Amino acid sequence: SDTNFIKSSCSATTYPQVCIQSLSSYATSIQQSPRQLAQAALSVSLTRAQKAKTFVTKLAKFKGLKAREYGALKDCLEEMGDTVDRLSKSVQELKDMGKSKGQDFVWHMSNVETWVSAALTDDNTCLDGFSGKALDGKIKASIRAQVLNVAQCTSNALALCNRFASKH
Repeated sequence: SDTNFIKSSCSATTYPQVCIQSLSSYATSIQQSPRQLAQAALSVSLTRAQKAKTFVTKLAKFKGLKAREYGALKDCLEEMGDTVDRLSKSVQELKDMGKSKGQDFVWHMSNVETWVSAALTDDNTCLDGFSGKALDGKIKASIRAQVLNVAQCTSNALALCNRFASKH
């Protein structure tokens, strides 16, 4: 029944398959808690953002990058750094809010929602840097795969945070 809770909650997200696949292993700690679900979703996003940032850092060190590729990678690295920072703050904020009620709860949750939404914008800004035919190729394809995964998890985390906030 814990996995059913995850499945039904994930059905309200934009990427339900990604949601279920990324959160099912946390079923025992999530149980039936919308708060634990939001916390797990944020943690998954953060972990994936950290991996993507490391990946982009390695790519930016490649020899033989075209100037435009290097520029797009440097910009993307900055965006992924911002994503990691914002998601870290969100994870911490959700932990720190404890059993907050009323206006206190609303304030903490609006911080989380603002930061997660901004992180999603960062992910998309990174991807935008690789638009256009000039940047087609292996670098673009591998960046896209990594960052798209972060963006999908972040989008899902935002939906699950919004859901937790509205049920409170």
